[in-house]
Amino acid sequence: MQTANSLWIFFALTLGIIALPGLDMAFIAGSATAGGLRGGLVAVAGVVAGGLVHVLLNVLGLAALLMLWPGAFQALLLAGCVYMAWIGWGMVRAPISADEGASADAAAAPPPPALASMPRVFMRGMMSCLLNPKAYAFMLAVFPAYLQVAQRSVAAQAALLAAIIAGNQIVVYGAVAAAAAGARHWLGPRGATAAWMVRGVGLVLMLAAAFTLWRAWP
Repeated sequence: MQTANSLWIFFALTLGIIALPGLDMAFIAGSATAGGLRGGLVAVAGVVAGGLVHVLLNVLGLAALLMLWPGAFQALLLAGCVYMAWIGWGMVRAPISADEGASADAAAAPPPPALASMPRVFMRGMMSCLLNPKAYAFMLAVFPAYLQVAQRSVAAQAALLAAIIAGNQIVVYGAVAAAAAGARHWLGPRGATAAWMVRGVGLVLMLAAAFTLWRAWP
């Protein structure tokens, strides 16, 4: 019973942390804005894969090793924020249709994908999660407390906790992707409108990266 209660507490903690706006959420919203629901869900899959790698790193002790060398965590924080700002800058520079209003066909043409191919979106989603300082802080401060239980081995418990994290990511980030893709669809298929949406999300991503670096840098 105590173990079951601890799993519910872990579920609530991870759900609350994942639901907080951050770099992963901004990236997924941008991917859905640029590539529709498919792009958003591919980004979600990449972030979920990154979360599974975080669990593996924590079980192997590599995440704790990063914290033992303060410079490593700062380098990771800087790399993650710069990477997200770079993705945001690429979205801000997304081309606007030069033929806007020229004809109905031109207006209906979707803009070029700001995040390129879907495999690249997946890899960027995975890197977003792996370079996210919030994820490392959670894995070091919260995850170890729920890792060792009498009823299961460490590997089995880690797999169960990973499933809880992945499930919460899929629900929360999937809803974000669906909302962003729905907003894109609601505004219509006009190329210029969609491109401006991509630029707006890119700007938010850059601001989120700057804010994260400012708040977390010692």
